[in-house]
Amino acid sequence: MWPDRRLIDLFKTEFPIVLAPMAGVMDAELVIAAAQGGALGSLPCAMLSAEKAREQVNIIRQRVKAPVNMNFFCHTPIDLTAEAEVRWKQRLAGYYREHGLDPAAPINAANRAPFDAAFCEVVEELKPEVVSFHFGLPEQALLKRVKAAGCLVISSATTVKEAVWLERHGADAVIAQGAEAGGHRGMFLTDKIAEQPGTFALVPQVADAVKVPVIAAGGIADGRGIAAAFALGASGVQIGSAYLRCPESKVSAAGRAALAEGRDDSTVITNVMTGRPARGVQNRLMREAGPISPDAPPFPHAATALGPLKAAAEKQGRVDFTNLWAGQAIALGRELPAAELTRDLAKSALARMKALAG
Repeated sequence: MWPDRRLIDLFKTEFPIVLAPMAGVMDAELVIAAAQGGALGSLPCAMLSAEKAREQVNIIRQRVKAPVNMNFFCHTPIDLTAEAEVRWKQRLAGYYREHGLDPAAPINAANRAPFDAAFCEVVEELKPEVVSFHFGLPEQALLKRVKAAGCLVISSATTVKEAVWLERHGADAVIAQGAEAGGHRGMFLTDKIAEQPGTFALVPQVADAVKVPVIAAGGIADGRGIAAAFALGASGVQIGSAYLRCPESKVSAAGRAALAEGRDDSTVITNVMTGRPARGVQNRLMREAGPISPDAPPFPHAATALGPLKAAAEKQGRVDFTNLWAGQAIALGRELPAAELTRDLAKSALARMKALAG
């Protein structure tokens, strides 16, 4: 019934839908529910230790017999200079005073670890069916080990050039991440945020440029979006924001309220939350210090000094300093169990494609 079955055949899933890995707001529970609905469930591992990632995958394996995607960042770490740290703390000083926080108190460093040998050993042990990467691909030696473990490899491209690079370096499928998409931009061959194409422009050009299946991402939250992605040449879709209001997600009550009020213009691309461009629901910090600020330290160090502010505001039921990543189709999200949502997405997409074909 699907006009292109390449992704279904590659991943061995019921539907050509990939649950986007959303670090910080989901765990095994959402992966399991989406997989039960027929999607490829993705476990975000960038903020997990190797031990925690192993534990989460084991929970998934015990609960559902379905392919699993483990997702990792593969950025090149940049050290935080004393100068950059002082400049950022000075920018946040007023907020610290407002919340009665001591700027000199010790803070846990933000944890966004890139894929390394320790994580590679976990992958070799657990053998997930799919391993996805963000910000390119890991070094060739590690990538060879991942493939030798029998894992399919996918990664995000935000431009045609990045998609071609990913295919050339071993990706089995490419995620075409349009500018509408929530979360961190997967940029790795460019830092020109103003030049990032939208999904409608990016997907057909990527589909023309690569031979591997293309997974459309960005602004897709219902059957109409899925049908449009297939019309543009995609073999499947990756969906994140539509799942944020599912009961299985770990979004806070204040975050859920913000998502429920979301509109087409509620999100912005910002660097003030982590130091790297990402799309999320606009909050107080983004409005007052950004959305793009030269004062933000490099990724992920901007998030470190925000930790105490985020905790203090969330205690008061506010998301002033919370990185609530979401895409431009945020208003299309629904409060449905993830398995039910997945089946409904697939059903409505097929109905839309049938109607268009008729």
